[in-house]
Amino acid sequence: MFFPIGDDNVKGHSKPILNYLFIIVHVAVFFYEFSLPEAALNQFIFTYGSIPAEITSFQDLYTLFTCIFLHGGWMHLLGNMLFLWVFGDNIESSIGSFRYFIFYVGGGVIASLAHAFLSPGSQVPCVGASGAIAACLGAYLVMYPGSRVRILFILFLTTFRVSAIYFLGFWIIQQLVSGVGTLSTAAAESAGVAYWAHIGGFVFGVIAGFILRGQVKELHQHA
Repeated sequence: MFFPIGDDNVKGHSKPILNYLFIIVHVAVFFYEFSLPEAALNQFIFTYGSIPAEITSFQDLYTLFTCIFLHGGWMHLLGNMLFLWVFGDNIESSIGSFRYFIFYVGGGVIASLAHAFLSPGSQVPCVGASGAIAACLGAYLVMYPGSRVRILFILFLTTFRVSAIYFLGFWIIQQLVSGVGTLSTAAAESAGVAYWAHIGGFVFGVIAGFILRGQVKELHQHA
């Protein structure tokens, strides 16, 4: 299994304070979840998780935002926070904290909407920052395609570097293949992973990345 553990950080830009704050908030909310009794936890997840059947009926739309900060387990949290730590800081460093906040939340909301409209009858709450983080990956692909991502190969406990365009290209192809496999209702219910949230967030990130890249260049030209 492969995990990204580092990259070529952007130099000479603002500190990615908000990205670190997002990580802290995600972890804090998870610890709160972990402290709840099982019945209370289930109620919490069903209250603040995004349920596709409710979203497509225009109910509890606030959960498109709140679901971003919930996670279903330790591995879910740790995997998401690792990707956010590696890729999110460069985006914030380039576009600034205010734009990054709008971008991150927007990516999460769009991702949740994509999942809801491709699983409109599902009563299973969708939780996790994966969609928002997928938006970071999409923007990263556009803004830093040549950046070198450091990968940990767990089987042999070795590391190597690969260009972002190859690593992220392989990642989104995996999501697309898996997402197509969950297009039936039964498959979607049993998958356990909201692949179309990942895909929706990534597409949002690519589009936003082109827009933001142009704005950043323009700001630098007038600086």
